[in-house]
Amino acid sequence: MYQDKTLHCKECGTDFVFTAREQEFYAEKGFQNEPSRCPECRAARKRQNAGQGYGGPRQMYAVTCSECGAPAEVPFKPTGNKPVYCPDCFRKQQRY
Repeated sequence: MYQDKTLHCKECGTDFVFTAREQEFYAEKGFQNEPSRCPECRAARKRQNAGQGYGGPRQMYAVTCSECGAPAEVPFKPTGNKPVYCPDCFRKQQRY
C-alpha cells in the first residue's frame, strides 16, 4: 500500500527517504503531514528543544498553601487572585 518516497529537508536541504514503514506509522498515529525535516535534523531539533521547557526541568515557584499554610512548590506563577494548594490539599479539592 505504501511506497518509499524521497522528500527534501527544509532545514539542511538534503534529500531523505520517507519509508513505507514510516508512512504506515504516521498513518497509525493519525499524523496528517509528512515530515519536513530529515531524521538527523529532527533529532537535532529535539535535542535543542529539550533544554527549552519541552521535556526539560520545569520552573517551580515557592508558595504557602491557602488551605493548611504549609510551604509548597507549584509549576506556575501564582497571580494572587486564586487559592494555591499544597499537593495534599489539592488532591482533597479534586474530590469535590
